[in-house]
Amino acid sequence: MQLSATPYEERLTAPRSWWLISLLVGLSMALILLPFGTLPMLGGLAGGTAAAAVVASSYGSQRIRVVGGSLIAGEAKIPVTALGETEILDPEEARAWRTYKADTRAFLLLRAYIPTALKVEVTDPDDPTPYLYLSTREPERLAEALKAARAADA
Repeated sequence: MQLSATPYEERLTAPRSWWLISLLVGLSMALILLPFGTLPMLGGLAGGTAAAAVVASSYGSQRIRVVGGSLIAGEAKIPVTALGETEILDPEEARAWRTYKADTRAFLLLRAYIPTALKVEVTDPDDPTPYLYLSTREPERLAEALKAARAADA
């Protein structure tokens, strides 16, 4: 197995504000349980905060990697030889491709809190997926990594 010339890895972590929201969820649970006493209130604070933090962490745990001649995006693993042209999407264009320009057959690794994205054409004739929409904070770097991986695979 050949490693790509430009390895790439990105974790689509949730924004910091989501951790504050997790604390606010815990405070809400504490207020709801306040009439039942101090211990239930503290349990609500701890439990609510922990549950919300687990949700934020798991939502932000998706990764995009280019390694070993493959693009791994979330649970999808696609050989770079099955991929075509890439298009870097600025925030406005990314929003358009998430909404009215979107194809229902496309693979979307979408995180609305990441404004930029990369659209990658799928050239495999046996795959009905027309393109991949990948939310990424570094679309230029991802496009370069895919280009280098295709060149190394050729």
